[in-house]
Amino acid sequence: MRTQTKDIQEDLKPKDAHKILVEGNKRFAQNVKAQRNLKEQVFETSKGQFPFAVILSCIDSRVPAELVFDQGIGDIFSVRVAGNIINEDVLGSMEYACKVAGSKIVVVLGHTKCGAVTAACNNFEMGNITSLLYKIKPAVSIASSENNETDDQLIEKAAIQNVLLSIERIRKESAILSDMERSGEIEIVGALYSVDTAEVEFFE
Repeated sequence: MRTQTKDIQEDLKPKDAHKILVEGNKRFAQNVKAQRNLKEQVFETSKGQFPFAVILSCIDSRVPAELVFDQGIGDIFSVRVAGNIINEDVLGSMEYACKVAGSKIVVVLGHTKCGAVTAACNNFEMGNITSLLYKIKPAVSIASSENNETDDQLIEKAAIQNVLLSIERIRKESAILSDMERSGEIEIVGALYSVDTAEVEFFE
């Protein structure tokens, strides 16, 4: 696998970036890694970085974005925060990744059995965690509006709604990213990672 260069990045279309991530996750789920010289990538990227994607994911130790998508050093920007929530700092990071550094796709990656979503469903409160979980509450409310849900089903539905609402906030609160999406410069997409199967399901 080649190290990301400016030429490679500029030639990529958003749909190409999406395909790379899909294929990378397929390799990961099948436990077949692409061959990379990480030491060489360290040297090559010391001259500059040209990642093709920015991925917002949870801090959960089971969901490391580079591994989940079988990517190397310099390939992706990885933004991680509990519950893959949106705030001003996350938006600024995404805007830098796309508008300044040239990334072609923004992925909001939720996951099954999410501790932050579970805590929000259970109305957990403690220190600064309280304000973080507050940002997940709207997703819990939407998921809770459906009847006859078990606790596990509620958590998984809330995780999906949380991704969808995060994407909605990106488009609403970042004129830079929404304009880039409308002009076809980037793709903004949600996805859910299964901690059981290692597979990522991209949303339509």
